[in-house]
Amino acid sequence: MKVLVPIKRVIDYNVKVRVKADNSGVDLANVKMAMNPFCEIAVEEAVRLKEQGVASEIVAVTVGEKAAQEQLRTAMALGADRSILIETDQETESLEVAKALKAIVDREEPGLVILGKQAIDDDNNQTGQMLAALAGMPQGTFASEVNVEEGKVKVTREIDGGLQTLELNMPAVVTTDLRLNEPRYASLPNIMKAKKKQLDTLTPDELGVDFAPRVQTLKVEPPPEREAGITVESVEELVDKLKNEAKVL
Repeated sequence: MKVLVPIKRVIDYNVKVRVKADNSGVDLANVKMAMNPFCEIAVEEAVRLKEQGVASEIVAVTVGEKAAQEQLRTAMALGADRSILIETDQETESLEVAKALKAIVDREEPGLVILGKQAIDDDNNQTGQMLAALAGMPQGTFASEVNVEEGKVKVTREIDGGLQTLELNMPAVVTTDLRLNEPRYASLPNIMKAKKKQLDTLTPDELGVDFAPRVQTLKVEPPPEREAGITVESVEELVDKLKNEAKVL
């Protein structure tokens, strides 16, 4: 079985996000970029399926500028067999990315598509669901456990009321939650091997996808800074302030 793993290049989660001086967007100059953490979980799950003998090939794919090859090499160092870059300098939106991934699904015909439930830069949580709808594939979102057996995939997903288990016919789309697994670190030998693995580059035009933006960003602002708190001398003073100033009692 072939597993397709879409990933995304984002600002490293350890980096403090800065807004451009003109408020036109996020400042990416000299900023460390990395693979989206949810995508790392997706890659790890695909690698584990291969180690179990369930998957035979793992294909990583991303949409973005040429520099995104770095994240594809990381995915291959973690265990992906080959990768595909859909190269574009346009700012990407969820629907266009889903359409591009649908074209890759038609070409590759994977038995399973595993991707992160959302990206930490825009937090849209849309691409997996849109891809499933466009491809006509069943979907299991927010997966905390994935089991593949006899042409079906059982997905335990986290919902407000607890856990829900779905059984999906394959091919299917699964989006990963934080508690699915803990991604491994790439070893130095695997990092060196990844440099020789196959990385194909396609364009949106080759896939028949229009990446013209449909949403215009008018202004980006950082969240307001929190005001400093105060220290109270006694429980009585705390209760008084909660009652008369904060009015929460």
